[in-house]
Amino acid sequence: MNISPKSIYNWYSDTIRNPKYRWWMILGSLLYLVSPIDIAPDLFPIVGQIDDVIILTLLFTELSKLFGDYVKSRKENIGSSTEKNVTKDAEVKTVDVDAVSLD
Repeated sequence: MNISPKSIYNWYSDTIRNPKYRWWMILGSLLYLVSPIDIAPDLFPIVGQIDDVIILTLLFTELSKLFGDYVKSRKENIGSSTEKNVTKDAEVKTVDVDAVSLD
């Protein structure tokens, strides 16, 4: 069994994108950050913070991707709905006016 950093990242990314497990992954990541039980204990000056920084970076990266996808989908939904409304409203509210110059 080959456990590489890329396979761990792919697992984390796929799991956090699944709506069923998203909040569990966020909660688990935050609990890992505050927990005294780590892969590398925080008692060791630099090595102890490396795993926390990696988890925090993974969490922040995936949440920013999710937020970006959410904003993009909202823009697409709003854009398509306003185009339909503008076309429908333009056909209904069109008024013909004869303009006369007042020279």
